[in-house]
Amino acid sequence: MNGAALQNATPHLKEACPTREADTAAWDDEVYDEVDAREIFDLLRTIKDPEHPHSLEELSVVQEGLITCSDPDSSIDVKFTPTIPHCSMATLIGLSLRVKLLRSVSSRFKIDVSVSPGSHQSEAAINKQLGDKERVAAALENPQLLNLVNSCIYGT
Repeated sequence: MNGAALQNATPHLKEACPTREADTAAWDDEVYDEVDAREIFDLLRTIKDPEHPHSLEELSVVQEGLITCSDPDSSIDVKFTPTIPHCSMATLIGLSLRVKLLRSVSSRFKIDVSVSPGSHQSEAAINKQLGDKERVAAALENPQLLNLVNSCIYGT
């Protein structure tokens, strides 16, 4: 949300889905509750787009149907869809998704974050960056980039 011209000045917005109500078992530490796609979606839906004052859910960048997870296999796979095929913020969005999950879920989970197939012209390069732990760690050592990620995650 800097002063530069927006790549997608008029993105299509959708209404956010209602917050899921937690039942009493959700707060009981004695009850085992498997991680599911909706729980992961709820973690990610409020992340702000780096270019627009909207959430990734409102921009349909993150969708519950593009998240798969298996609690028994300890795996989480998130696919996201940039608003335009040449979005220069796609890597930053993916990094924000990955960081939010790394900070929010158990370390036993293997987390994969990638661009939805066919949704970006640099899909392979972005997915390679997001899938490389060393590249992600190096990116997060950059204070300016880490500030951008944190502002997407927490900057409401």
